[in-house]
Amino acid sequence: MSQQEDPNRMLRDAVTAFAARDTSIARVRQLRDTAPGFDKAVWKTIAELGWTGIMIPEEYGGMGLGLGEMAAVLEEFAKTLSPEPLNPSSVLAAAALLHGDNEALKKKLLPGIASGEILPALAWQEAEGGIDPLAIATRAEGGALNGGKRFVFPADADGYLVSARSGNGPAVYWVEKGTAGLTVEYEPRADGTRCGRINLKNVKVTDAQLAASGKTAGAALQRAVDEATIMAGAELLGVMSRALEITLEYMRIRVQFGKAIGSFQALQHRAVDLFIQKELSFSVLRDALLQTAADPSGLGLWASRVKSRCSEAGMRIGRESIQIHGGIGFADECDIGLYLKRAMVLSAWLGNGAVHRRRYAALAPAEAAA
Repeated sequence: MSQQEDPNRMLRDAVTAFAARDTSIARVRQLRDTAPGFDKAVWKTIAELGWTGIMIPEEYGGMGLGLGEMAAVLEEFAKTLSPEPLNPSSVLAAAALLHGDNEALKKKLLPGIASGEILPALAWQEAEGGIDPLAIATRAEGGALNGGKRFVFPADADGYLVSARSGNGPAVYWVEKGTAGLTVEYEPRADGTRCGRINLKNVKVTDAQLAASGKTAGAALQRAVDEATIMAGAELLGVMSRALEITLEYMRIRVQFGKAIGSFQALQHRAVDLFIQKELSFSVLRDALLQTAADPSGLGLWASRVKSRCSEAGMRIGRESIQIHGGIGFADECDIGLYLKRAMVLSAWLGNGAVHRRRYAALAPAEAAA
């Protein structure tokens, strides 16, 4: 399948038209270092268009579509650096809840997530920041949660799906914002958005808040993280594609020694190398979406393939785009720097390229043996 044969072309066109009308780089600059870091009016419109519920089943008010459709939406939004938390809330958090075993809680929360009325966040990483969702130190004992979580995004969520270690193994609890004993500290990220450091001190919880427990919780957490990791690859593809477009256009108009710098062979070679990196990222993402749609058993392996490739390609294209721009590329007024900063955030989120290469190396022999 080529890019021209994209089955989601109409969906992409709708997102592109919306982004051109309602999102812009100027808006991104205005929202930097603010709370909540995104535009709630834009989020509401995104929800009204159904995009917050793409992967939520129809029985819970969503569209019941898959990773392919969500990837198309996220890639196009990433081209405008839209800060709205579509992947963290509508994929990562929603999947952890959806694949849990508390039907009553699903019926209570998923329709609100699909409609954009409830903004959830998955609080699963701890101080070390590793990518194993079962490396949990937070405890659930005596009906209370004690511990801490880091890198929680969106930090200003309406509630948090908190992973914890209980007597029955891993567990995931829904804790609403403002609950006694729950505090949130804000930590800035390179692109001007902010994540949260959550502290839990004797936070009272009940069985009604238990989204998943035991093996079901472990599987739900891993699936949610893997799906969001592939979607982060789609976002990185959008960022690197637009960064490369901006850079190629600059090469056409920037004149040095009486000639457009795009006529210099050395820069042409660099541009071709960057184009190849982008196309390789597209190919591995496309293959991941096709293969996991047919057989989701290899989701973890594909997630690490996508993230390792897209993280490193996104960072390389971002860095070299700055260099091709020259001195102006380092100025905050130049848009290309914003793309590098977003690539930095997405590259690190859910594990960078090196982490996922190691994970892939560990998973591949087991997959082959199976």
